[in-house]
Amino acid sequence: MLPADFAALESYKEWILPGEPERYAKRLASSMEEMQAFYDAAFPLLEQANKHLETFPIDDLPEPERNLLLLMCSLVMVSFPVEVWKQARVPDSGAAYLDVIAEPRI
Repeated sequence: MLPADFAALESYKEWILPGEPERYAKRLASSMEEMQAFYDAAFPLLEQANKHLETFPIDDLPEPERNLLLLMCSLVMVSFPVEVWKQARVPDSGAAYLDVIAEPRI
């Protein structure tokens, strides 16, 4: 599922999601404890993951590397709730939301 050096993150495979809408929905559906656990496991490997992924062409990633990239995209999605807001939703945003209508597909 993931490159061998990142096998420790396979227990977070539910965060391997194809697009921003799915990642945002997962963030909203997750508890802070779940997001914190994912963040604590993945963040220390972010730089290593980036270096690993840079050795592959972005438009021709093998499946394990594609999964790793999607997992790191989810890490970005939970970083603000974990590091800054301490809650899944954007503070003081009420019912406001933003739909992404186009994004790069990996």
